[in-house]
Amino acid sequence: QVQLEESGGGLVQTGGSLRLSCAASGRTFSSYAMGWFRQAPGKEREFVAAISWSGMNTYYADSLKGRFTISRDNAKNTVYLQMSDLKPEDTAVYFCAANRGVPCSLAAECDYWGQGTQVSVSS
Repeated sequence: QVQLEESGGGLVQTGGSLRLSCAASGRTFSSYAMGWFRQAPGKEREFVAAISWSGMNTYYADSLKGRFTISRDNAKNTVYLQMSDLKPEDTAVYFCAANRGVPCSLAAECDYWGQGTQVSVSS
């Protein structure tokens, strides 16, 4: 069982940056691949980024490459999402997900979810 708690969301202007954090409970964090998804009002939850249990492999939605960076610190049981050059279309609730084994790029494949943190980008 893994419990996830996101933080770091907020309101930012276009072009600004935010860093989201996801703190995980449990002593087996390092055995889980981690990911970030987002969901805008009226839209389906979409894949943002994922990272392997070791941190050696990262994956991104094609449209977000170059602006978002995922990383993890297994000693702190935390995964991060650094977001830069934010745009109004990035406005959404951002969710952290954990998956034993390979990273999940489809929401239905992920084993555990956090409650989400709101990111709002003003124009």
